Amino acid sequence: MSKILVIEDEAAIRRVLVKILSEESDTYNVEEAEDGLKGIDAIKKNDYDLVLCDIKMPKMDGVEVLEAARKLKPELAFIMISGHGDLDTAVNTMRLGAFDYISKPPDLNRLLTTVRNALDRKNLVVENTKLKKKVSKNYQMIGESEGISLIKDMIEKVAPTDARVLITGSNGTGKELVAHWLHEKSPRSKAPFIEVNCAAIPSELIESELFGHVKGAFTSAVKDRAGKFEAANKGTIFLDEIGDMSLSAQAKVLRALQESKISRVGTDKDIKVDVRVVAATNKDLKKEIAEGNFREDLYHRLAVILIKVPALNDRREDIPLLITYFADKISKEQGTAKKVFSDKAVSLLKSYDWTGNIRELRNVVERLIILGGQEVTEEDVKLFASK
Repeated sequence: MSKILVIEDEAAIRRVLVKILSEESDTYNVEEAEDGLKGIDAIKKNDYDLVLCDIKMPKMDGVEVLEAARKLKPELAFIMISGHGDLDTAVNTMRLGAFDYISKPPDLNRLLTTVRNALDRKNLVVENTKLKKKVSKNYQMIGESEGISLIKDMIEKVAPTDARVLITGSNGTGKELVAHWLHEKSPRSKAPFIEVNCAAIPSELIESELFGHVKGAFTSAVKDRAGKFEAANKGTIFLDEIGDMSLSAQAKVLRALQESKISRVGTDKDIKVDVRVVAATNKDLKKEIAEGNFREDLYHRLAVILIKVPALNDRREDIPLLITYFADKISKEQGTAKKVFSDKAVSLLKSYDWTGNIRELRNVVERLIILGGQEVTEEDVKLFASK
């Protein structure tokens, strides 16, 4: 049921609005307030889906109500009610965050249509927020060690910019997490985040994957196809394991970075793209440059900001936190009761050599949850997670 608040100092108009909305749908729960101060008090105490608010009111006008409510509950939808002389102000309230405005006396169809649209948009915003939180939970950066704290601080500084970032570190350390957080904390967060694993794509297909192709460009090109750079327009493209990219593809990526243009395989036609590039590698790119496997000019284009993700062996103090996080997450995924790891079990796991880093630790925690007792003990670790 949608909960609606009508804030209007003119009793006759207030009654009309409440009556129209109440009779329109049995899913509308309509409440009223006779001035702005009482309206704000009601907003503080209740969770409304929509507020209809007059502009000209004593004690506190509609603009002040809107600004105060936006600070309290940013997602709350507002429709402003304007008299003939308030139209300029009504338009201005939309810049302040109001969904729309209706004029006095209210037209029935216009009123109901605007209310339905505002509620639909409010529901969409709520669903998007829930989805974003769900996505964020899948990419949490767990740890309080010095190395992880430095990375978190750097993300806060770098994410709001368009600076290119090169993330280094061995396999399984969490380079992908860093890339996701750079995107989610950036002004591009509502645009696409497109991930490309350069090591998983055959060298003869990497250019088509990145830049697309036109029909007939090669044997299997039966129709035009957009590439990942076009898909990431206005957003972020994450080039994982870029050290495995072919030299010919590197040349095209370099051009895309220099000119913000790409061309599909099989044509010279330029396509403008606005993309932030984040790259990652487990290789020593300076060594790859010396051996002729990686372009030095591309390296300097990519490595504006360097973020090195530490190996798990270098941040052992984070292992207890990671065990707790994975145990909780895996139990929820499997629909089982959360298992507790004994202090001795955690201590033994901290002492292991984690060559596979966080990815290996997660697999071991999952194995222990499946095979161990209700409390995972030191004996369980020795039996099922022996190194």
